[in-house]
Amino acid sequence: MGEDVGNGTRIDAGGSDLVAPWAPLVVRRLYNYSYEETEQVVSDSLALRQFCRVYLNRVPDDTTLIRWANLIQPKTLEKFNERITQLAREHKVTKGRKLRTDGTVVETNMHAPSDSRQLADSVRVLARTMGRAKTILKTGRQKVCQQFQDFTQAARKIARQIGETLSQRSETARETGRQKYQELLEMTEKTVAWAVQTEAQLRGHSQREAQRLSDTLTTFVPRAQQVIEQTVRRVLQGEPVPASEKIVSIFEPHTDIICRGKPSHPVEYGHKVWLNEVDGGIVSHYRILNGNPPDELQWKPSLKVHLATFKQPPQQASADRGLYSEPNETLAHDLGVQRVILPKPGYRSKQRLNHEHKAWFVKGRKWHAGVEGRISVLKRAHGLARCLAHGFQGFQCWVGWGVIAGNLAVIGRT
Repeated sequence: MGEDVGNGTRIDAGGSDLVAPWAPLVVRRLYNYSYEETEQVVSDSLALRQFCRVYLNRVPDDTTLIRWANLIQPKTLEKFNERITQLAREHKVTKGRKLRTDGTVVETNMHAPSDSRQLADSVRVLARTMGRAKTILKTGRQKVCQQFQDFTQAARKIARQIGETLSQRSETARETGRQKYQELLEMTEKTVAWAVQTEAQLRGHSQREAQRLSDTLTTFVPRAQQVIEQTVRRVLQGEPVPASEKIVSIFEPHTDIICRGKPSHPVEYGHKVWLNEVDGGIVSHYRILNGNPPDELQWKPSLKVHLATFKQPPQQASADRGLYSEPNETLAHDLGVQRVILPKPGYRSKQRLNHEHKAWFVKGRKWHAGVEGRISVLKRAHGLARCLAHGFQGFQCWVGWGVIAGNLAVIGRT
């Protein structure tokens, strides 16, 4: 007996027909446990055994939990959160009469990006994979493997020297850095060329390990080539490379470069996440944005989603100054929102000042400030400060589980 997790996939409960596959994963994010710690804590707690519907049966081990986590899709988690919102309404936790919306950035798990370090990482990954391929390619045409030279240590050393040289910020240092970059580029280009030939040889083997190594090379060779291209453009040709054309991590290539003008975090690397929070502290909707679009564009979809979820407009809707525009205010009133709280940035006429000084507007602004607290709790307690999962799908699931854990904690306290 299993449980449907979307896209026609069902999770086998690992020998127990009672266990809820999602429940141990919620416990993990609720308390920021590892998979091993989740297994141990659920085993030792009668309350968590009941919550996970394990009762007196054997708790699924950590490898089973990992397999379940990989099977559950992002769309399933969105539906899961919709169901939690519905339960919150049924239990009078929220009525959906107030809406406050705001965005934040969830960072990907990567080091500070630099072209030199990415080139060194590319050499390291490709060289390691080709080294493992040597044991498989033992028969016939071994020319590629015989010519192969591992530049991992040399590339790492040059990347470190580039960082130390360019930190001096002088003309001589910049010229020396350019020369070092040329050396590192030559090593990376040779490694990529060998990797392309090795991948062609691996493709002809039927062994499972050979196919796995071939897939690794197929994945990382284009990323290494993109790093080479952007380094040549930026360093050697002096051409500014737009953020949309940059790759900041060969391991997390989906990462966006986000500049929000905050002094403490002038540049962030991850994805912008937009949240809808309703009265009662429930995050009724979340979405991951593509790139760094203007905040003003998020007002309409936030209202539309709220209307679809609660089947009625909120009595009060609020956002920060970045979402203000006359069309946005008009849209909210047309949808039936009675109190629209969008403070206007910049110059305000006397009529506008009188409007924003009304008691209900001031009170609504104070209530809206609570969304920053909700974001802070999600980041500190439920892992939304930094995503530890891999790939864009892993990022979507990480955000989904964090929001779900936060909502369940709010419902439990209420």
